[in-house]
Amino acid sequence: MVMQLNLPDINNKINIRRKNILASPKFGGSCDIDSIYYLNKLGVEIIESRQPIQFTPNFGEHVHRWAPYIQGFSSSFVQSVFDQYRKDYKSPVVLDPFAGCGTVLVQSKLNGHKSVGTELNPLLQFIADTKANSWDVTPELVSRLYTSIPKKIKTPAPDFLKSENQFDNRVLKNLELLKGGIDNISAKTKEQKQAQNLILLAFSSILIDCSNLKRTPCLGYWKNKKVSDNAPWMLMKTKIKEICNDLKILQNKHKKNIKTASKVCLANAMDYQHKEGFDLIITSPPYMNGLDYVMNYKIEMAWLGFTKEAKDAKKVKDNLVVCDNVSKGLIREFAQRYSKYTNEWLEEIKSNIRINIGRRGNYRRNDMPDIVHKYFDDMYKVMDKVSKSLNPNGRFILVVGDSLIADVYIPTDLLLARIGSELGLTIERIEKARNRYSGQVRNYKLRETIITLKKASRKRRDNGR
Repeated sequence: MVMQLNLPDINNKINIRRKNILASPKFGGSCDIDSIYYLNKLGVEIIESRQPIQFTPNFGEHVHRWAPYIQGFSSSFVQSVFDQYRKDYKSPVVLDPFAGCGTVLVQSKLNGHKSVGTELNPLLQFIADTKANSWDVTPELVSRLYTSIPKKIKTPAPDFLKSENQFDNRVLKNLELLKGGIDNISAKTKEQKQAQNLILLAFSSILIDCSNLKRTPCLGYWKNKKVSDNAPWMLMKTKIKEICNDLKILQNKHKKNIKTASKVCLANAMDYQHKEGFDLIITSPPYMNGLDYVMNYKIEMAWLGFTKEAKDAKKVKDNLVVCDNVSKGLIREFAQRYSKYTNEWLEEIKSNIRINIGRRGNYRRNDMPDIVHKYFDDMYKVMDKVSKSLNPNGRFILVVGDSLIADVYIPTDLLLARIGSELGLTIERIEKARNRYSGQVRNYKLRETIITLKKASRKRRDNGR
């Protein structure tokens, strides 16, 4: 069945959206102005500290480049944190509660620092764990296992990926043969299993390039994209060579760090109980920007068998820090819950969003006030849990962006800094790393910031009792 599109209705919605943008009180505005009230209440200022913070530079970095993850931050930023606090922590133990593809963990290991990460998305947990814990696999083994895989055994693609909207048929057949060969590797030893995982990671990293899709940063169709029939084999050959070259470098230049402990737990940071203490917590939580962190990786999750049907992905998404693409039932249930984090800033923001949605008469979700509330309730749970694991004099560093929703400015960074303060941490500084722009009112200037929170020393805390 083909859905018939009513073009006048679509054009009418576009015109209403354009009218709302032009009529927006935030048109041409800036977070710099709208933050003043909150900054005065917190008694802090935002320091200009421009720096390359996005994941993009990682595409050229050893190990980091094994799997693309454009929502992460740069390895150079993580390294700058280690360099900045080298005198404060001789051998820091590091935590990333939103481990993603493992940038913090890999960079920690390169520096010889023990690290722990939690990640709820099983695909990303697999990628992070493989990147951080496969350094002792011989490149010769990876190369030999890959070149010897059978090329006549197919692993059928997940049903929803068999449409030509996702992959051209001949490309799809080659992907099925490639996956079938990987699945039939005889991995009897631990090292062979690790080598197979590296090959599987390489497979996951080429899927979008082999598809009719692009990720910039959301997953979408690329109308004029051309993919050659044998692209899966060509891209895999390049990726395997890249991984093998990096393994050689690791085993020559970073031999002393190969055994440094790096644990990646498939767990929810909102309720995971850590048994050890941490000197540095470095993370970038999900942004309140409409990006669906599960659906954005649905291709890789399905091909690697982490999701078999839509309800599997929904289960993962419903447990993550909330985005605005969760089920309405989940938000209704949250709204009816009696006990949840709040403060007067959040209540005023929710009220203003509700008023503006009523004024507009048309918005993508009428329950947006409760979605915003759930985001900060989720983040409070994470920050409460991990701050308890922070050692005295330890630092909790978050990279996050602010938001504009229904013409209401949301100072995500300042609200999270306030939560940290309420949990007994000191706001050491807030730095602006770069400017961003709103996806709703394109010329409204937002920012991406680095929040540094610090836990008091034990002596100071004891004196304060």
